[in-house]
Amino acid sequence: MEIINRVTQSPLITFKIETLYPTGERVVLDIKDQLFQGLILREKDFRTFIQAHEWSQYQDKYVAVTCSADAIVPVWAYMLIATRLSGVAKDFVFGSVPNLDLYLLNKAMDTLDFSEYSGKPVVIKGCSDIALPVAVYVEVTKRLKPFAKKISYGEPCSTVPL
Repeated sequence: MEIINRVTQSPLITFKIETLYPTGERVVLDIKDQLFQGLILREKDFRTFIQAHEWSQYQDKYVAVTCSADAIVPVWAYMLIATRLSGVAKDFVFGSVPNLDLYLLNKAMDTLDFSEYSGKPVVIKGCSDIALPVAVYVEVTKRLKPFAKKISYGEPCSTVPL
């Protein structure tokens, strides 16, 4: 009796999200230490920080800009940071590292032509060496749905139909 590997003969196309994941260091720029008494952002002090801060440390890195303190930070403060990160960082967002990863993966997906999956069964690979935000799996599913004949999640040998 001949053993047949049905997985390799399957018409399933495996969509590997991790292949879209851009390599590069991710760092957090948390402005909580720039708050007066941990509560208030003073414009003069903040502008002094902006002038004195070593922006080159973000060169070619992905930056998540945030304030981990429970404080009201004026929008212009984050905009001021953006003016300094532009042209230095590879890319940056307001939010956490998972927000940054979601942004970067969405940006990568924007370059794909999902119509190439028209009428084909697709399995979205579940296991990855990279911890990916759940939101990116939802986004891939949303983008594949208008095209794919069938979408599953998991590994080609063990999938969950969606």
